[in-house]
Amino acid sequence: MTPLSFRDQPLGLLKKLDWRVRHAADSVLSGEYRSTFRGKGMEFDQVVPYEFGDDVRDIDWNVTAKLGEPYRKKFIEEREVTILLIFEDSPSLQFGSVERTKREALLEWAALIALLATMNRDRFSILYAGPQGTWFEKPARSRGTILYNTAKLMEQPEVESSSAPVEIPWKFIARAVPRNSMLIWMGDFPPGSEPESWPAIRKRYQTLGMRIDDPWERALPEGMGALCAFDPVTQEMVLLDPTSSRDQQRHQQWKQERDSQFQKLFPDPYGRLALSSEADLLDGMVQFFKKRMIRRVH
Repeated sequence: MTPLSFRDQPLGLLKKLDWRVRHAADSVLSGEYRSTFRGKGMEFDQVVPYEFGDDVRDIDWNVTAKLGEPYRKKFIEEREVTILLIFEDSPSLQFGSVERTKREALLEWAALIALLATMNRDRFSILYAGPQGTWFEKPARSRGTILYNTAKLMEQPEVESSSAPVEIPWKFIARAVPRNSMLIWMGDFPPGSEPESWPAIRKRYQTLGMRIDDPWERALPEGMGALCAFDPVTQEMVLLDPTSSRDQQRHQQWKQERDSQFQKLFPDPYGRLALSSEADLLDGMVQFFKKRMIRRVH
């Protein structure tokens, strides 16, 4: 599928994404989304007769054996879930060798998650962190408020190259967002140190990391000679030679360090997802949710 153009106005882009998300949520995403962001109520209520269509995983085999007919466990439904989306902006996200930059793809991904939250009536909040500052929108359930806040995120101007590090206010998050919320951290996750508060954050919230990869980051282009690429971090032109064993080795080392950092922050393979900037992001999420659902069943 051709990526939607960011030349469109944010609300216009949201409307274009909306119908796709509605179709996916009604057809293939409902159970998988619930497994990823909501889970299942774990407070036991009572044992009731099993009826056609009930989840066979809830069958109480002890009671079934005693009474000679199937009975299942009934659980109290979980309370509403709060989703916090952290968008960590950085100059490196402005790189792109295809139709859209990593930043454009990541913002579209954020919009897809926001739309899913509105359709499941989740409380949704956004924290934006960039070199120029940070802003936070408190959890809201209103569709209008969520779409307005998402449009605000998508309108955020591209960050300029800066030596100022991006600071995510983790201590503020612990006060502003309820415990056991779903925390979705979107960023570039370059090689570096782990935030000091991250172990405590992982214990307090359900954490999920999401990253966009440019095709050139996954593998240097083949069949091409030396080429120039603009580095948005250093604001310089960089000469790359895919045929050079030295450049290939340096690229592999950087890739391994970057992947290692991502895995260190999100050690659970079902708690992190990296998609290509040229991929269908909604389809990528569907496949990811299905894998999480299968893992939960087993």
